[in-house]
Amino acid sequence: MTSARAYSRAQIGLHAIQVTIEVRIGRGMGIFSVVGLPKASVREARSRVIGAIEHAGFRFPEGSVTVNLAPADVPKEGSRFDLAIAVGILAASDYLPDCDLRGFEFLGELGLSGSVRGVPGVLPSALALGKGRQLIVAADNFDEALLAETGPTHPVQSLMDVRPIICGQMDIDSLTPAAPVTAHATHKTIEVSQTSLSLNEVRGQAEAKRALVIAAAGAHHMLMRGPPGTGKTMLARRLAGFRPPPSREEAIEAMQIHSIVGNQNIPSLLRERSFRSPHHTASAAAIIGGGQPIRPGEVSLSHKGVLFLDELPEFNRSVLEALREPLESKEVHIARAQASLCYPADFQLVAAMNPCPAGFDCENEGSSSCKCAASQRARYRNRLSGPLLDRIDLHVRVARLPPKELLSKNSSRVGEINEQQLREQICLAHSRQIDRAGKLNRDLTPKEIERDCALEGADREYFTLAADKHGLSARGCHRTLKVARTIADLDGEENVSRPQLMEALGYRLHQQRN
Repeated sequence: MTSARAYSRAQIGLHAIQVTIEVRIGRGMGIFSVVGLPKASVREARSRVIGAIEHAGFRFPEGSVTVNLAPADVPKEGSRFDLAIAVGILAASDYLPDCDLRGFEFLGELGLSGSVRGVPGVLPSALALGKGRQLIVAADNFDEALLAETGPTHPVQSLMDVRPIICGQMDIDSLTPAAPVTAHATHKTIEVSQTSLSLNEVRGQAEAKRALVIAAAGAHHMLMRGPPGTGKTMLARRLAGFRPPPSREEAIEAMQIHSIVGNQNIPSLLRERSFRSPHHTASAAAIIGGGQPIRPGEVSLSHKGVLFLDELPEFNRSVLEALREPLESKEVHIARAQASLCYPADFQLVAAMNPCPAGFDCENEGSSSCKCAASQRARYRNRLSGPLLDRIDLHVRVARLPPKELLSKNSSRVGEINEQQLREQICLAHSRQIDRAGKLNRDLTPKEIERDCALEGADREYFTLAADKHGLSARGCHRTLKVARTIADLDGEENVSRPQLMEALGYRLHQQRN
């Protein structure tokens, strides 16, 4: 009777919990059992492990093989334990003499040919790597594991590649190239993000472009209203490129979420923020998160980035109402009978909608293009609840551009923006916010609003009268002051004054006029 231990990690939300694979080979009739709360995908590892071990030239034990995945109260799912189970069986079968498995953790799926395939969720496991341990992963996951910059990491193509590493028969340094140097933004050093999407490609729409700049500088939520073809989607797709690049801490948070859903191109999140644009037919589980097993939704996949919801009123009402919690708390709690998980959801919401079901520019009562009745327009707009709209900072009307201006050869040069200078201005405003409060203006608390958005004399009286006249809620007042503070930061002003207040109120009152 022989035994051995190997180590891996289970993925529970964003937490990578250490799992000890205990292998015991005893007398019996060749029974191979896996215990320790394994899901079906883990139980299926038996066939993969047997095939891989035999194809690698080893003889599978003839006695009974019992594999215990401890702790037994943590659910285990997926194929990530295949490699650790196979190594544990080889060690218990004395095929790995003088090999100390205590210094290694294994993640990888085995093929019947002995090949090692990549698995989702490697980055959180690499970040949680035990002190003094080394990580062995599939070659497909190697670049992702290196992003953690924790312990030594080794890529393997097949089960046969593992033996020389764990038995000290290979120069470890030769398998572990230095982690790539990654540039990231801090509030001390301004780095300007480059994007192939130019704001100058959008003709006209000076007011919407100005609102986009404010939204980029302070990460404010934004809603654009206007008929089809006015550039709402084009504007939204350019927002992520104008926001300052994420810090390394922000990028790592976002990459972990993308890692556990199996996205391949996560290193790009070190350079630019994510942009997610789900279709309006998406379910609540797709937007908020859920399913079986529980997976993060679009609000989490756009963490530290932009979530764009086009045709906003066409989304299911329950989906839109579910957005209210993450918009405030910046996280989403998913409770199911079998588990309860919390995912981060600090996203910037950008939405677009038409003025009416037909999509015409009927906000003008004199417009003859739209045949929608007033009741139809009211029902369409009432699909969006007041509490949801109140959480959106910038409400912008995007009007239809006259064909003469759209087709003019000179129209592309009229009002052309120096985008390099604009990005630098946004980065400077971003830096002022971080230096002053350690956070962006959108995230200021009521006490911080009193300190950083203080109004004096006539400006305070002006804002009080305007808020009272238009019936702004407490949240509406606070969000208006936050936007005014961002405008002042863009202007390089120390204090919020009348011009910034008037512009911020204009964006807030678009909600009531529409």
